[in-house]
Amino acid sequence: MEYIQRDLERKFLKMNKAFKAILITGARQVGKTTMLKHLAAQENRTFVSMDDPRNRDLAKTDPKLFFQIFKPPILIDEAQKAPELFEYIKLMCDEAEENGLFWLTGSESKRLLKEAGDSLAGRICILRMYSLSQREKYGLIDVPAFQYEFEALTMRQQLFEKNNIDSIYEHIWRGGMPGTLDFDEEQLYEYYSSYIDTYLMRDAVDDNGITDTVGFRKVLTACASFIGKLINYSDIANAGDVSVPTAKSWVKILQNMGIVFLLETYSNNELKRLVKTPKLYFCDTGLAAYLSRWTSKNVLMNGAASGHYFENYVVGEFLRYYSYGDTKANMTYYRDTNQKEIDVVVEEGGVLHPIEIKRSSNPEKKLVKAFGVLNVSDYKLGTGLVICMTDRVFPIDESNIMVPANII
Repeated sequence: MEYIQRDLERKFLKMNKAFKAILITGARQVGKTTMLKHLAAQENRTFVSMDDPRNRDLAKTDPKLFFQIFKPPILIDEAQKAPELFEYIKLMCDEAEENGLFWLTGSESKRLLKEAGDSLAGRICILRMYSLSQREKYGLIDVPAFQYEFEALTMRQQLFEKNNIDSIYEHIWRGGMPGTLDFDEEQLYEYYSSYIDTYLMRDAVDDNGITDTVGFRKVLTACASFIGKLINYSDIANAGDVSVPTAKSWVKILQNMGIVFLLETYSNNELKRLVKTPKLYFCDTGLAAYLSRWTSKNVLMNGAASGHYFENYVVGEFLRYYSYGDTKANMTYYRDTNQKEIDVVVEEGGVLHPIEIKRSSNPEKKLVKAFGVLNVSDYKLGTGLVICMTDRVFPIDESNIMVPANII
């Protein structure tokens, strides 16, 4: 399969010049090792995988000898399986002057981040990778940065194909796992089935100490029914036949594993009566579609949850964009007890950008009325967006713009 250029490459290479060690985390199979192997192809960098039991045993029992055999610069795959290496990496970082000595990959886990953070504080940069965005699938990596001005959005639209609901739901239903792009429906079904059994459940047991795998799988499946909704831990607990504290703990584990993403609520001292429950999204919509038994793109597109999956798609594209880009932004959502809601609030450079997400090609203009609740003294209220299935960038009024969903 031809290599797919990843959006994270730019940030990774820049951080490689500034840090002695870089750790790429993320869910299983999102392409961490493939990207680093591709970037290492032009240099003499040792590759060693901790999936190999011989390498892993040596790393755990004699890390000093390990690094005599496998010398930096080095790429260590699945580093969380040999945390004994981190102390020696620290010593070698302190003795060396050059940066970029250690490239590490690791599946998301709380233990991995703690080990790396404690041992290599100030020496390591930790970056997170997600499955493929739609832009990555279409090779649109080098397009200009996403901006909220009408002129910039109009120019950006010219670089993309026409907004098409079939292609968007194909991406939503299929997901972004790089190894599945050429799979048919039967192959994709078996892939996600094996993915859960081989990776997720094994990591839940090995890395997180979960013994009730049946209950954990039920909680995972229940989470898929909450896509784009306020999370209800009581309902999730009931589905898994576990206590509410256990359900909360397991959802946190799914967050740490890079499976789900919780969008927190916007908060401001001037605004009262705000709802504080986060909304739940999946980092990969293909996995969620499998768990909810949406058996094809058309079934999902015409199903009762199609709007929630569309919202998950847009939130996921923004999540990837801001994770990989050089712009610092905070994403939240707004909801108060008066039922006023804004799907996404992007806080960027002291400016708030309210965003509404609708599957419609011509959503009602009154959607932007709620944006005014963000007009508080701490921040400037910037351009608002309605991201939808419109065929072109179109001004709603002087402060808000309708934007095709495929150009994020």
